[in-house]
Amino acid sequence: MQRLLAMSSFGLLLLVVTAINAAEPTASQRNVVYITWDGFRWQEFFGGAQELYISKDAGVADVDGLKKRFWRETEQERRETLLPFVWTVMAKHGQVFGDQSKNSIAKIQNKHKFSYPGYSEMFCGFADDERIASNGKFPNPNVTVLEFLNGRPGFEGKVAGIATWNVFPFILNEERAKIYVHAGITPIPGTELSDRQHLLNEMIKDTVVLWPDNQIDSITIQAAREYLLQKKPRVLYIGLGETDEWGHGRRYDRYLSAVHNSDDFLRRLWDLLQTLPQYKDNTTLIISPDHGRGGTIRDWTDHGAKVEGAEFVWMTAMGPQVPALGVRSDVEVSLSQVAASIARAVDEDFNAASPKSSQPHPGLFK
Repeated sequence: MQRLLAMSSFGLLLLVVTAINAAEPTASQRNVVYITWDGFRWQEFFGGAQELYISKDAGVADVDGLKKRFWRETEQERRETLLPFVWTVMAKHGQVFGDQSKNSIAKIQNKHKFSYPGYSEMFCGFADDERIASNGKFPNPNVTVLEFLNGRPGFEGKVAGIATWNVFPFILNEERAKIYVHAGITPIPGTELSDRQHLLNEMIKDTVVLWPDNQIDSITIQAAREYLLQKKPRVLYIGLGETDEWGHGRRYDRYLSAVHNSDDFLRRLWDLLQTLPQYKDNTTLIISPDHGRGGTIRDWTDHGAKVEGAEFVWMTAMGPQVPALGVRSDVEVSLSQVAASIARAVDEDFNAASPKSSQPHPGLFK
């Protein structure tokens, strides 16, 4: 009888331990979502709306209205007003790089200071100035971290990229990498689309084209959300582009509105992830731009090799493996470290597969 009771107790203990282990996320279950805000400057990221640019000279249609929305007396108030989720949630529970007032420097390594070289650098882990020297539609000769992860056990078919810019199928080398990429003003592909995806395809068809190579952010945001719900990827890249387009168009009001909307998307996405068992407490969120912009009223609209200051960027991350260190100080990082950091977020080693790639951001992970 005592032996029977002991065996029953052991069996009950085993069931309890198994249930606990099943409830705790393991390394093999981890996920990462990486989002870019194309060409969004570090000046607004850390300082909020810049008073000099809330003017007709910067293309603001309603100066008083824009001031009411985004201008506040202190820098902290301004940045929290512009990017409330970043500064009240991500900065509190994660880490932020690139605040030059704290001797935190975040830069790109490539010399070109425009999009394809920046995206190639972030996804491949190094700058390739000779071969990646234009925004042309040519397949990236370098292996990206997304391609690498798609080839790892447990990730095949669970890696995807959804973006506004129609060059991304080439940047990510969709054909060779064999990953899902939906980018530009194109219908969502597939024969088994949800009602929401059918509606999005109607909107893609009916919406006035503002930029021939770029979809508007709102449609890309909804397409990414629906893909996440349907396919449950472990690695998802979302590329938003209106910040760059409105910057080039010298519309500071719409530039600020676009990034404010992007921040709210982060909030909604993070809240959604916490309702889904696969992602709850088990997903790292990483945000960065692909390049900076000029730092004067004349050249804030531009970037490129000749634009001084366009090499400076920023980055923020939050997740279960990211210590809550807030705004980092006395550290220098580069855009090239994003690739290894994406892999590290799901416990994979991109540096071993690509020795040329930079190491993950220092101190970013436990």
